[in-house]
Amino acid sequence: MAFGYIMLLVILIMPLMMVGFGLLLMKNPPKKINSYYGYRTRRSVRSQETWDFAHYYFGKLWLVCGLVSLPISLVPLCLVLGKSEQVISVAGLIVLGIQTLLLLVTILLTERALMKNFDEFGKSL
Repeated sequence: MAFGYIMLLVILIMPLMMVGFGLLLMKNPPKKINSYYGYRTRRSVRSQETWDFAHYYFGKLWLVCGLVSLPISLVPLCLVLGKSEQVISVAGLIVLGIQTLLLLVTILLTERALMKNFDEFGKSL
């Protein structure tokens, strides 16, 4: 039974992290382009304008995706609590896979928004 609760806590880390970092990137993003902290891709570091846009957009996506994925992550594991460790592990692995896919989708959406709103030099279209 303890394994199920531990797995539940592990599964909730990613959505809670997305909510926390989403709020942080929206409300208090890094002010200047740096190589230590923030959403750093080739497109996001082209100009200060792309940097600011990327952080707000990515933070908003993470906040929304984190809030949506909390119940989506919680329900499957609650349904298998009390089952065998193998069943709990498979359910946890599936949920973690979905969460990881969601993380990748947020990066793709942010990059697409940068391409749509800025030219190759980081200037607004």
